Amino acid sequence: MQVKELQQQAIELLKKLIETQSFSGEEDHTADHLEKWFRDYDIPCKRHLDNVWAVNKNFEETKPTLLLNSHHDTVKPNSAYTRDPFKAEIEDGKLFGLGSNDAGGCLVSLLATFTYLFSEENLTHNILFAGTAEEEINGKNGIAALLPEIPKIDVAIVGEPTLMNLAVAEKGLVVFDAIVKGTPSHAAHPNTDNSIYKTAKVLEWFEKFKLEKVSENLGEVKVTVTQIQAGSQHNVVPAKVHLVIDVRVNDKYSNEEIEQILKEKAPVDEIHARSLRLNSSSIPLDHELVKAGIDLGMDTYGSPTLSDQTMLSCPSLKLGPGDSTRSHSANEFIYVEEVEEGIEKYIKLLGKALKEMSH
Repeated sequence: MQVKELQQQAIELLKKLIETQSFSGEEDHTADHLEKWFRDYDIPCKRHLDNVWAVNKNFEETKPTLLLNSHHDTVKPNSAYTRDPFKAEIEDGKLFGLGSNDAGGCLVSLLATFTYLFSEENLTHNILFAGTAEEEINGKNGIAALLPEIPKIDVAIVGEPTLMNLAVAEKGLVVFDAIVKGTPSHAAHPNTDNSIYKTAKVLEWFEKFKLEKVSENLGEVKVTVTQIQAGSQHNVVPAKVHLVIDVRVNDKYSNEEIEQILKEKAPVDEIHARSLRLNSSSIPLDHELVKAGIDLGMDTYGSPTLSDQTMLSCPSLKLGPGDSTRSHSANEFIYVEEVEEGIEKYIKLLGKALKEMSH
């Protein structure tokens, strides 16, 4: 199969995806487009909810499996758009449209790569492609719902815009709700147990709080108070103040460890994690995928942004065409050349790594 043909068809598919609304939870029509791609190339595929997946022709249960994954849902366009977000237009080498960069370019590049390698023989790993839903909302009907339906995954490439550099680690996320309690009273009366005044000291504690383990790839755990809510009227001191704390977790801690530390140390009356499932992720620097990428001139770095890697328990690498800074921006775009080069680089990376990765 010719790479050039796959590049052209991938761009055409990306245009169709852009012009098909696929907000998180509403991806049924873009899933239809993915199924049609597989039919056009005579590749058997399966669909679970709006997640579409397929395995390579020479799949063997005794071999480890490499997952190629990206998502086909989008956020809603913001109010700063001056273009029609659902119109795919190419100008000056840029393909404009909602989801073009995050993560349509990655999705079609991985799909073209899977198609190119579909009939390859004597690979060290099986290849499984999955185009998944609800990534933008970490939804239960996305990759989390698909994982029980597919073969066991041993290593993964997750397609997100990284300028085709190797994101070898990704921070996890835990959101905490905390309560600072005080004594409610009329504002006109003395009160030495004012919950809002007490919260000032709590905020100072969070601002200065540091966790000691620093990651080589992801740096420190970042703890940030992002919301405060208290009071209902001007003349009443409230009984409590509600805080929301956003914690970006490096690969030196589990989410459960972070929860335990804050429960023991934070100077609040109550603190509870909303969820512990969005874990940090990483891949060893001496993994064949990483070494192959470095040999191809790709740089390594740690990513502060979340992806479907958080749902995977195996080593995983985030890699894809496009630039993360364009994601969720007005008049989103990806360079056509980025998609074309992405397909070439994915094929070279896997061609090199899948001949070197041992069972």
